[in-house]
Amino acid sequence: MNVAGLCTSAGINIALCTGLASLYSILRKQPSNVSVYFEQRISQVQVNEEDPITFDRYVPSPSWILRAWETTEEDLLAIGGLDAVVFFRIVLFCIKVFSVAAAICICIVLPLNYLGQPVHHKRIRTESLTAFTIINIKARSEWLWVHCAALYIITFCACVLLYIESKSIAKKRITYILGNPNKLSLFTVLVRAIPFSGESYSDSVTNFFTNYYPSSYLSHQMVYFPDTIRQLVKDAEMMLKMLKAPNPAPSGSNLGGCGLCGINKKPFKILSKNSTDSDDDRTEFVEDLREKECAAALVFFRTRYAALVAAATQQSPNPMLWVTDMAPEPPDVFWANLCVPYKLLWVRKLGVYLAASVLMVFFFVPVSFVQSLVYLDKLKENFLFVRKLSEKRNFIFDMITGYLPSVMLTVLLLTVPPLMSTLAAVEGPVARSGRKISACRKVMFFIVWNVFFSNILSGSVLERFDTLSSLWDIPLQLANGVPSLAVFFMTYILTSGWTGLASELMQPVVLLCHWLDIIFFKGKPVLGYGPMTFPYHTEIPRLLHFGLLGFTGSVTAPLLLPFLMVYFILAYLVYRNQFINVYITKYDTGGLYWPVAHNTIIFSLLLTQVIVLGVFTIKKAEVCSSCTIALIICTLLFHFFSRQRFFAVFHSTAAQVVMEMDRQDENSGRLKEIHDHLNSSYCQFQSSPCSTHDKQVKEFNEQMRSTFGSFKSTSRTTIPKALELGTNRADADDKNPAKNSNYTPGNTLADLLRDDGDDSMFYFS
Repeated sequence: MNVAGLCTSAGINIALCTGLASLYSILRKQPSNVSVYFEQRISQVQVNEEDPITFDRYVPSPSWILRAWETTEEDLLAIGGLDAVVFFRIVLFCIKVFSVAAAICICIVLPLNYLGQPVHHKRIRTESLTAFTIINIKARSEWLWVHCAALYIITFCACVLLYIESKSIAKKRITYILGNPNKLSLFTVLVRAIPFSGESYSDSVTNFFTNYYPSSYLSHQMVYFPDTIRQLVKDAEMMLKMLKAPNPAPSGSNLGGCGLCGINKKPFKILSKNSTDSDDDRTEFVEDLREKECAAALVFFRTRYAALVAAATQQSPNPMLWVTDMAPEPPDVFWANLCVPYKLLWVRKLGVYLAASVLMVFFFVPVSFVQSLVYLDKLKENFLFVRKLSEKRNFIFDMITGYLPSVMLTVLLLTVPPLMSTLAAVEGPVARSGRKISACRKVMFFIVWNVFFSNILSGSVLERFDTLSSLWDIPLQLANGVPSLAVFFMTYILTSGWTGLASELMQPVVLLCHWLDIIFFKGKPVLGYGPMTFPYHTEIPRLLHFGLLGFTGSVTAPLLLPFLMVYFILAYLVYRNQFINVYITKYDTGGLYWPVAHNTIIFSLLLTQVIVLGVFTIKKAEVCSSCTIALIICTLLFHFFSRQRFFAVFHSTAAQVVMEMDRQDENSGRLKEIHDHLNSSYCQFQSSPCSTHDKQVKEFNEQMRSTFGSFKSTSRTTIPKALELGTNRADADDKNPAKNSNYTPGNTLADLLRDDGDDSMFYFS
């Protein structure tokens, strides 16, 4: 591919980005689209959509950019939690590192690459872009020292910034834990692989923890099979409908209709409070429910420290029994996976790994086809129709080689996150956030292999029609392939990066479903998505993959860096706008995405150094190769030090932290309130999404929980007497993650969408 093909791709993508951004700035002002572009803001308030038609509503404006720029990190922490802060720290890290890399490589390395060999250069339009890469440097050139020095500077800056960010985020995680005294998961332990003894699993839990944890055990809640819960909720909703029906049957009667024909129209028998049969029916129902228990339970402890010790301790000589772990927060629990037998989890994980590996292998076929379009110039010697097409070089040929491959690859990659998310769910995580983290890792591996390694290796084979003969050929193939495919990666950044951000602004799928609801269902949310959470498992791998391209291309193909810098700056603005206006936060991992980012950045640095080592080997620069080997060793040492220093904060909670929190709660008298809140927070009984009786079903849930869900300890250990406190705001925040806004139900859409003035914000705690 030459400069003309790159310019064709750049022109198409810039036009698409400009058009989509302008269309977004108009559509976001329309009252009918408020639920698409301002879901985060209106999730807790009512907005009047009747506003006068003005000319400003149909004129593009960049006001959203200014609002996104003015949003502080404290605002992001309130809106999206610590995960949002970590996400933008990744973006800022990339901006800082590649700013240094661009300043060095564009000003110094790029001219040396272009003038590396005394050859006659063509016109810029027909110049091959390999002339701007390290391939153009002749063997044993003294200028290779400049590339080695640039690699050292970039690695040093990346490691320093990585250390600073890791230290800052680790402190923020500790502050996050200390700042949430009502975080119920710190009192709760998930117990799986419970052996059956007595009359039920519940009796096993009661006997075990009252025997071995008599002073710290508070109560527990059994987990039931999902089908049982669905049937209970369905029956409860039918009962509520029956009770709300006009002219209910008299107390004690089970006859429907006129009461004379004897046909039981209603499936439930209405019992009076004084009925002598009610106790027997209740006992029978308890026995039926106990039979539906699975070998898992949520065990509540009196203190955080006791829960931490219980979760970290092996409870039985048999490690496959009484398996304990810290429980997720109530909104984060993945109830369906709690009933998966613990002894089958390794089988599920093995099956998921095999399925993901097979998927990665089969994806190599479309990647090879994409690369065949990139190398049409090389294929013309072997295929006659390609030779005829290349002889009539025009806009069509430039679009096929410059724009079409990146579009095809981007479309194919859209299917990856849903597939990996499904595989992550099958793997058996007990938390929804754990499912997203697992999917994030799988998507990252998939993209690195199929977009980076597969493209380079298949491109090398197509370029020279040879194969790999040994493992040592891989670094050499990468050394040849990365500079050769730099142009393809540029077009990929333009298509998947720039245009992808414009599509993120537009939300085309959500907008289409919303319009279909308006047209065909009179505005009822039938096809609409409703409130959406941020897709970390999709966007973090994309950011890190572009970071990988930036590191590997910084020294070998510096022309990549300007395109990447534009992408990361746009990402900083676009994603801030989306967090402010679109996405809501249901649960927060407390920054657990940072270890994934840290490991990927270190891998990118090591891969860059291996590729440059291969280039130095090809160019026969022995001294530069020796210096690069030393740099690889130093990078590995830094990685081991960082893991030892910071990663423990993300894997577990420090005993000192939870003990200090326990002492503060004991002195303030909050423990009693927290204990009372524990018994009613973890609720497996959920009403169906389409139910119109949510309030009544919640009341039924409370009765079910108090009767069958939680069994209190009989321990006589005393707890500190609770002080008389007012309503705790943090308790309300646990029930409802969104803070109350200063907007009132009478607010108009103009107030919500106004571009000037001091806009009120909706923040999540």
